[in-house]
Amino acid sequence: MLGVDLDGFLWARRRPGGARAYVVALKGIIADELRNERGLVRMLLGIQARWERRNTERADRVIVPSRYSAGIAAALYGVPAAKLAVVPEPIDLAEWRRRFAAVPARTGARPTVLCVARLYPRKRVEDLLEAAALLRARITGLQIRIVGEGPEHSRLHGVHRQLGLGDSAVFLGHVDRDTLALEYSRARCFCLPTVQEGFGLVFAEAMAAGLPVVACRAAAVPEVVRDGETGLLVPPRTPAALAAALERMLGDDGLRKEMGMAGRARVEALDLVPVARRFLEVLPA
Repeated sequence: MLGVDLDGFLWARRRPGGARAYVVALKGIIADELRNERGLVRMLLGIQARWERRNTERADRVIVPSRYSAGIAAALYGVPAAKLAVVPEPIDLAEWRRRFAAVPARTGARPTVLCVARLYPRKRVEDLLEAAALLRARITGLQIRIVGEGPEHSRLHGVHRQLGLGDSAVFLGHVDRDTLALEYSRARCFCLPTVQEGFGLVFAEAMAAGLPVVACRAAAVPEVVRDGETGLLVPPRTPAALAAALERMLGDDGLRKEMGMAGRARVEALDLVPVARRFLEVLPA
């Protein structure tokens, strides 16, 4: 029997249908995510983290998407190494390539940086806004395009107003997959300065679109984005370093092309078939 995140929590002891093994696949570790949250969100995540820990205790195998997550599961939930297995998040490359191919060719676009995230504190989108404020006088026509909604929505709009960013940074809210494919296809690079990430599927999506990445050397990000190969990684919570990396990336066509090609090659290992094969390999006998 398989439970994804908290799915299957109530069934684990019963083992319906005579299931011999119970497997938990965690996309992220809730006890890790809550450490960057505040208020009601932190309280609710705390409750869910206690359930998730109990879920891992009942499981015969705990599958996590990164080595980082494996370390966190061991440290915060006490999951023994013998019970843990690492299987990365999959990406449906055929579906994304179909959507990218349908996007009309770009003509005369301004230098655009795309960010895709649920707007939680751990995503550190304010660092990207502060980087935009540093760069707008140095990169003509720069625009940061932010896709996503979340509890930080109002506060981040306030930061945007305080910095006087105007259309140097725009919030697009939630968009459908076709619109997201268009945003990926028309950006020059991707940036998400998250400091907590169990895997980071948006980085894989960006690389599938041929985008080089600027991100932070934090959590599982270096396992997905290879520094100096598919992107540039900077210390977390450093808008100045983020701005410098973005300026370098946007100012070097050759670097962007080289890293974009490397990213496309990198995500082949994250396609559905190789990830599914790895998943089956780690299931208990």
